[in-house]
Amino acid sequence: MNWKSFLTGAAAGVVGGYCLSKKINKTIPISGEMVLADVKNAFKKEGKIDGSWLQMKPEDYKKYAIQTKVYRGGITTTQNGERQQYEFIADAYTGSVIDIYPL
Repeated sequence: MNWKSFLTGAAAGVVGGYCLSKKINKTIPISGEMVLADVKNAFKKEGKIDGSWLQMKPEDYKKYAIQTKVYRGGITTTQNGERQQYEFIADAYTGSVIDIYPL
């Protein structure tokens, strides 16, 4: 076996492993704790957080032609001396907030 064939095989293995990991990561939801931590960090910039919650099991969500799995959660904050409550919907695969609305 010569070095050329060894390096070619190793490079093919690395590229194949990288592509496979990207494909697997798209089909596995990220953890709910990470999603909630990201949302809380965004709200901390606006004021104090009094409480938060998140449904840990992703649920199906469809809006028009878009269909995905989402986490639903909520945040209670204090802004300008007043308590505000918000609910949010976040994509389970990317962690992106899809919708947020006050209660």
